[in-house]
Amino acid sequence: MQKLFSITLSLLLLLSSSGVSYAKHFCGEFVMMEKVTVGQEQLSCGMAMENDGCEETEETHSCCSNTYTAVDTDDNFAYSDFQFNLQPTFAAAYVAVFTFQSENTSTEKHVFYSEYKPPPLLKDIPVLFETFLI
Repeated sequence: MQKLFSITLSLLLLLSSSGVSYAKHFCGEFVMMEKVTVGQEQLSCGMAMENDGCEETEETHSCCSNTYTAVDTDDNFAYSDFQFNLQPTFAAAYVAVFTFQSENTSTEKHVFYSEYKPPPLLKDIPVLFETFLI
C-alpha cells in the first residue's frame, strides 16, 4: 500500500511539473470537446467560417471559448539532490565479504556420533516390574 501511495504521489509531482492541463471547449453553454493537453492547445469545434476570397482563413465565433485547468507546483518546491560518495575501505570490505566468501558445497553428509555405543543395561526395569506403555 505504501509503495502504491509513493508511486501515485511521484506521478502527480511529475505531471504537475511538466505542464499538463485539462482543456474544455465551450460553444455557448455546452461543452463540445474535452482534452488533456500539454500546455494550452487551441481547441475548435469545427464551426470556423471560411472567407470567400483566395486566401483560406478562419474566423472564430464570439460564442466559443476555451477553458484550461492546470496543476502547478508552488514556489516553495525544492528539488533534493542526492550525492553518493563511495569510500575505498567500504568498497574493499563489501567485495571481501560478499564476493570472496567461500561456500561449503560438499555433498558428503556428516553423521555425528555414529560410532557411539551406549553402555549395557544392568537391569531391564520395564520387564522387571512388568510395566509396558501401550
